[in-house]
Amino acid sequence: MSLADSQAAPECPVRGRPRSEAVERAIVEGVMKLLEEGVPLAELSIERIARTAGVGKATIYRRWSGKEELFVDVVRAAEPPDPDLPGTSMRDDLVALLEQLRRRGLISRSSAILHNVYAQMKSSPKIWCAYHATVVEPRRRIQVEVLRRGQLTGELRADVDVELLNDILVGPMLVRSIMRPDLDLPEGLSEQIVDTVLEGLRPVPRPAGPAPE
Repeated sequence: MSLADSQAAPECPVRGRPRSEAVERAIVEGVMKLLEEGVPLAELSIERIARTAGVGKATIYRRWSGKEELFVDVVRAAEPPDPDLPGTSMRDDLVALLEQLRRRGLISRSSAILHNVYAQMKSSPKIWCAYHATVVEPRRRIQVEVLRRGQLTGELRADVDVELLNDILVGPMLVRSIMRPDLDLPEGLSEQIVDTVLEGLRPVPRPAGPAPE
């Protein structure tokens, strides 16, 4: 499975004035083509990308401030789209968020190119920082907000540290996706993780009895 074949996300977000989606797609696919040919991220210049995509360098700079921002959009285009949260309960929203991570892990495993791109991104502080700021952190904020809403609705104990709990929920999926590729990512894993963690964190009803004096 190639990086181009694994694209699942919608078009890259629009910045500034309207422009041709076909041109933007040609640029993204041009980067993917070079990556599939084995060109390292460090050797990809805006000039080379423009030549491959059949556009001018100014066309790229009108859409992206530099190649770091462009690479983030290229990688995000190959990931599953961010999920639409059902909003029926904290538990259902958490399952939807973990399921996106599970599907992302499956795509990373099936695409050797994408796996290599992630590894190269981590060796480039500027690109990794841009990816973390525009992709990882927004997703984390959504996850933490779901947990906070769960505390307000009484689905989660009020004394739970939601930042830590988010790490506890996301951790097992990341371990299986990144650190333990020998382990499966089966259907139903998201539900299993969420239900196992939440089982011991639901509010405990206070026993009935006389009110304190």
